[in-house]
Amino acid sequence: MRTVTKKELIDRIADRTGNKRVVVKRIIQNFLDEIMEELGQGNRLEFRDFGVFESKVRAARIAQNPKTLERVKVPEKRTVKFKVGRIMKLKLSGESEETSIASTSSSDA
Repeated sequence: MRTVTKKELIDRIADRTGNKRVVVKRIIQNFLDEIMEELGQGNRLEFRDFGVFESKVRAARIAQNPKTLERVKVPEKRTVKFKVGRIMKLKLSGESEETSIASTSSSDA
């Protein structure tokens, strides 16, 4: 497994679309800024077949320091939850969309 950076994605998209890297970078940054803004406001973002981003609040709790075994209070905090969409789930499992449609259709018969 390797790490893909935002710069690499911008370069790939620019090459595929024929747009200048500066334009693609601005679009991607604006897209990411909008996602952060919406999640910061507590909104849910749904990208069909890709997935859903939701802002969730983790309740406050008492935890334990593993070294000292001292109990510590952990305050509540907001975090982001991502639920995988249908097509991404297929990509991750190694199936193609056509294979999934064919198996769904044959099981319906």
